This record gives sequence, C-alpha cells and structure tokens, in this order.
Amino acid sequence: MSPAYREPPAFRGHIGQRIRYYRQQMGLTQTALARRANVNQGFLSEIERGKRKPSPSSLHAVAVALDVPPAVLIGEGPDHDTPQPLETLELPLLGAIPAGPPNESQEQMEMFPVLRHLWAPDRYCLRLTFNSMEPTLKPGDLVLVQYRSSVRPEHVQGRICACLLDGATTLKRVSVERRQGSLLVVLRGDNPEVPPMVIDETHEFSIQGVVTHLVSRDL
Repeated sequence: MSPAYREPPAFRGHIGQRIRYYRQQMGLTQTALARRANVNQGFLSEIERGKRKPSPSSLHAVAVALDVPPAVLIGEGPDHDTPQPLETLELPLLGAIPAGPPNESQEQMEMFPVLRHLWAPDRYCLRLTFNSMEPTLKPGDLVLVQYRSSVRPEHVQGRICACLLDGATTLKRVSVERRQGSLLVVLRGDNPEVPPMVIDETHEFSIQGVVTHLVSRDL
C-alpha cells in the first residue's frame, strides 16, 4: 500500500460501516439501497449500526446493489478497499427450467460467468421471465440453481425450488404442511396475487433444483 494512501475510516470498522460508506458514495438512502438489494430496510439499518451481521446471501445482494465485490465489504485485508479482479467460471444460462439435468436441455445454451466459489458442475443459471416470486425475485433476474433431482420437499422447507408438476415446470417456494392429519406439499409464490398450489397424491410432483443465489439484477 502506498505511504500516501489514507484509508477511509469505514475500513477500520465493521461491515456495516463499509456498506454505509459505499451507499453514501453512490448517493443512496438506506431505503433505496434496501429496495435495490431486496432486503428489509430495518435489517439494513441494524447492519450499518453493527447490531447484526448479514447472511452470505444478504451480503452478496448488497454488494451487487453497490456494484462492489463482496470481499470489499468484508474488508478482511488491507487491499479490500480497492476492487480486485475476480476469478470467474462459466455455467449454462437457461431461459426456462429444464425438466432434467441442465446439460441435457434442448435449449440453445448461453454461458454466464459466476464467481469461482459459486461454481459447481451440478449448477446452472436461470433467467427469470415470470413474476410469481416478486418482490424477492423479479423478471430479468439471473439466479443460480443447484440441480437436485427428486430431493424430498421436507429437506428444502421454505426454499425457492425449480419444480416439475404434472409435466410442467414452475419456480415456487416449497413447504410441507399437515392438514387434517395428512402431510401435503404446498407451492407458493412470494407475489401475493399468485394463489398457493396444494399438491396431493393426484399430482405427479418432483423437485428438480434449488435456487441458491441471485447472481445478476438489472438496476
């Protein structure tokens, strides 16, 4: 580090101070940043004040909204205040949920670069074209999906999953609920206008993948 360099006070503090520093550099209010990152404004306020720590997914979303690498916000080393080149690897980018392994999809594949630590051979990127998961996920978002054929619904309780229902694919939040003594799978969109879907033995249902990260959003 150059002797003439003077690091901002934020980088001698906690993650919240660094988030506040970059937010103010962009001229954003807490409300505006929370909306961009799709996190609760009260939660963001507590992070900035050092009262709470962000989860890895929240930290990633805030970093994307601030257009800085997550390592810049973590600030674990003296050079993290300056964005460094990031090593990426490419994954298939699909415009529709594949009803099987992504490498067997008939869709013409594009490729999309993701950070090296997010890459895995059983993952792919999905470009959303529907609004059933708003406001959590929006049309145009790119999400990272881990292919997990036929994982049991109770093992992904509350997670957003790529599902196969009666031969059609859908992206919904999966939950298992007990109703009248029976365990039923319920698929819900985060959009309150989308009614939940109750899955019983009359339906053919399986989970094809689990959404793990938001990797790109147009701001």
